[in-house]
Amino acid sequence: MKLVRGAWKLLVGIKDGLVLVAMLLFFGILFAALSARPGSKPIGDGALVLKLDGAIVEQPADMDPFAALSGQPVGREYRLRDVLRAIDAARSDDRVKAIVVDLDAFGGGYPAVVGEVGAALKRARDEGKKPVLAYATAYGDAAYRLASNASEIWMHPMGGTLFAGPGGSQLFYKGLIDRLGVNAHVYRVGKYKSFVEPYTRTDQSPESREASQALTGTLFAQWQDGVRAARPKARFAAYLTQPDQVVQASGGDIAQANLRDGIVDKLGDRTAFGRRVAALAGSDGAKPAGNFTTIRYADWIAAHPLSTDGDAIGVLTVAGNIVDGKGGPGTAAGDTISKAMLDGLAKKKLKALVVRVDSPGGSALASEQIRLAVLEAKKQKLPIVISMGGLAASGGYWVATAGDTIFAEPNTITGSIGIFGIIPTFEKTLAKIGVTSDGVKTTPLSGQPDVIAGTNPVLDAVLQSGIENGYRQFLSRVAAARKMTPQRVDEIGQGRVWDGGTARQLGLVDRFGTLSDAIAEAARRAGIKGTDYHAVYLEKEPGWAAQLASSFNDEEEGTSGDVFAQVATAQRQLFARASGDMKRLASAGSIQASCLECGGFGPVTAVPSDARLLDVLLARFGL
Repeated sequence: MKLVRGAWKLLVGIKDGLVLVAMLLFFGILFAALSARPGSKPIGDGALVLKLDGAIVEQPADMDPFAALSGQPVGREYRLRDVLRAIDAARSDDRVKAIVVDLDAFGGGYPAVVGEVGAALKRARDEGKKPVLAYATAYGDAAYRLASNASEIWMHPMGGTLFAGPGGSQLFYKGLIDRLGVNAHVYRVGKYKSFVEPYTRTDQSPESREASQALTGTLFAQWQDGVRAARPKARFAAYLTQPDQVVQASGGDIAQANLRDGIVDKLGDRTAFGRRVAALAGSDGAKPAGNFTTIRYADWIAAHPLSTDGDAIGVLTVAGNIVDGKGGPGTAAGDTISKAMLDGLAKKKLKALVVRVDSPGGSALASEQIRLAVLEAKKQKLPIVISMGGLAASGGYWVATAGDTIFAEPNTITGSIGIFGIIPTFEKTLAKIGVTSDGVKTTPLSGQPDVIAGTNPVLDAVLQSGIENGYRQFLSRVAAARKMTPQRVDEIGQGRVWDGGTARQLGLVDRFGTLSDAIAEAARRAGIKGTDYHAVYLEKEPGWAAQLASSFNDEEEGTSGDVFAQVATAQRQLFARASGDMKRLASAGSIQASCLECGGFGPVTAVPSDARLLDVLLARFGL
């Protein structure tokens, strides 16, 4: 009977899979047919709507088409350069009567990313004289950093602001690992290299705490400066130091307190907000109240493609965790990126190269593979300019050593010059259930690393020596690129993470500037006059399946909520990252140049693989 039930479940699974495949093919054909239609509808007057119900990232990962078709929640990501292009194009276009920034489900971004988008909104407001209206039920740090640049900030009457600032609790797994009997063998160099601490300690080390306090303090000061410059009349200091007293003094009505102190300009639901936008951009009287004439973000981007005029400046994007082998967008896979670099050099007739780094690092081997591929451009006498995005740390900085000059933002997170390796073994776990191991060995390294019986001192010495040699190589690459001594690099290295402003003072960064600034500098170094150049991005375009999934997701409504809902969402993402941490411990397989604390400053949403893992665990325990 069990065999019959098992066979039936297998058949049902095959049937469901075939149905999904058939649906995917059908909608793929439909999507291709619709995409091929000539003469798309022209864009008319209206309000450009930036519904940012997801994170702003350097390179969005491909959406899972099966998840989109099956109705599973799919996290959205918006490409930074597309968002900036949309805002800048709207600034001088008379068809755009207003810019609406919907932040109800904003997933955040690294400080440098949010700051750059905020600056673009401010340019549209001040230079383009465009009304910029922001709306959210409740505002957190990143959402308000954007909204502060709007002409009008709207909020739901039952909402409020919650300014937490960078920092917070970090999970440590040493107690759990000990209870399970897992032995985490750690090999590292750098007293600030804190990536391994969750597996070796039950709390933060003094060195890690010192570095974290300095970094969070600087980033928080920059956040305050940005908000204060955008809204000089807003009285928000007490919300940072004594939020409980402010809220209690207003009888618990956070929204009214925000309105009184100039944190927001208007309170109203979406209907009231829609009427205000309609007064600026027009509306269709036949539609419900609160409706206004909109210009869809996707249509606006499609109507403003990247320029192809002039000489080609290659832009190689290194975004996401650096991993060995191949990978899709949003992951910096060594084989994939090095191939894109070499193909670009062979086929694109490039005059210069910009390497855009937005990564916390990862595999040291893949980092070196990417660096060597970039150096092939130098062999062809191409100028190489590094542009750091929100994050360029550890392995990301390793890649950056291939450049002639380095651009960053003051709040770019960088440094973390150090490496480590982790090998978990399970001899104590097996002993708990009465399982032991034995065998014959011909050399001290026979069977090593032995995840069943544990590593031995000989292997430990070999691996630690390898890590130390890798660190010396890291130091030598930085020293040669930055014209420092290895001793000086070691002083500012040791795994310590720096903000972009401090990194510039230390000589790890040359200039402040955006990706556009880096491309202009690359063109200047190539001898190109004026603006007679265009960027060629050395990356694959999303496949039709990913575009199909994205088009389905565009029609879904993002989630929104008050302050309590935002806190609950943040905690879920924290647990998702914790699940991913444990998976990465079990699967660690190479020397790592990666940054632990960097992830806490970025998007609120966990990476899709961690979110899926959490869903599986919750389903397993019926939660």
